[in-house]
Amino acid sequence: MSKPILVIKFGSSSITHANGDVNEQTLEKIASQVAQLQPKFHIVLVSSGAVAAGKSVFKNYKGSLSERKAAAAVGNPILIAKYNDYFQKYGISIAQSLCERHHFSQRGQFLQLKETYQELWKNGVIPIANENDVVSNVELKFSDNDELATLIATGFGASKLLISTSVGGLLDGEGKIIRHVKEIDSEVLSVVSTDKSSSGLGGMISKLTFTRMATRLGIKVVIFGLDQGEGIVDALNEKIGTVFEAQEASLNARQKWLATGSLIRGKAVLDKGAVKAVSQRKSLLSVGVLEFLGDFEKGEVIELLDVNKKPIAIARARCSKSELTTSAGSMEVANADDIVLW
Repeated sequence: MSKPILVIKFGSSSITHANGDVNEQTLEKIASQVAQLQPKFHIVLVSSGAVAAGKSVFKNYKGSLSERKAAAAVGNPILIAKYNDYFQKYGISIAQSLCERHHFSQRGQFLQLKETYQELWKNGVIPIANENDVVSNVELKFSDNDELATLIATGFGASKLLISTSVGGLLDGEGKIIRHVKEIDSEVLSVVSTDKSSSGLGGMISKLTFTRMATRLGIKVVIFGLDQGEGIVDALNEKIGTVFEAQEASLNARQKWLATGSLIRGKAVLDKGAVKAVSQRKSLLSVGVLEFLGDFEKGEVIELLDVNKKPIAIARARCSKSELTTSAGSMEVANADDIVLW
């Protein structure tokens, strides 16, 4: 692509008021700031808020799965129409992109999604992505839109991922924003509150979980607040919020997709010799597997665990579990090219 890709995620608490009404002042701010950045970037907005925007029409709304799906059906057109109103002021067209987990777990569908976004960018259109709550299977849902934003950023090779939050960044024990994090480790995680917003699904733990995934795959992440300074523009320039440094990553596009987009269907517990071989980027043979967990078919993704059942990698299985467990000889469980180390 001729321009770097920028992914910006907004949560429900940023987009809507507590009663579910769309926060139009926030949308005006988003549109004006994104308009400044569009000449330099291919932009994807990941926006929650559909369920919050639609739930007020339901009597005695309790937030059950069926009620959330119905609220999303009502709220999606409301939200996208509001976005359109504000972006049209700057001569920018927007497109709605309702995503489901299989759009990322099946590489063919993911590549189609990528081609669609490239066509939109070519014509100056900004896609606004959200989970397709109306039809998403509960077992195959994104955990929240932090995950969706991360999958888009890593899968498309974004230069930076910006995540908006009401608290403005990662806070230390005194409630002050930590400005810079080199690596997300146990010490960083220990300062996190487990609170969630009243309208959203995720909290800071969710944001850090997917921030760690993005940074390990070479993407710099900034968690920021829209009400700080110039919001998006200042976050991009790392003047506000918490900046999480990108780690070195030498994976190709297919391996990045494998590491993030795939649905894990099973697990393999490896002995010490197999762990060493995999760590040296060698193929995994069944002789080095102590135990297979779950059920999986040829071509599906499995997680590789050490003897303490700590994840060390994910891989695409060369054979089904039944083939591997009934074979008399040693078989190739996963080729080195299909293994991504954590």
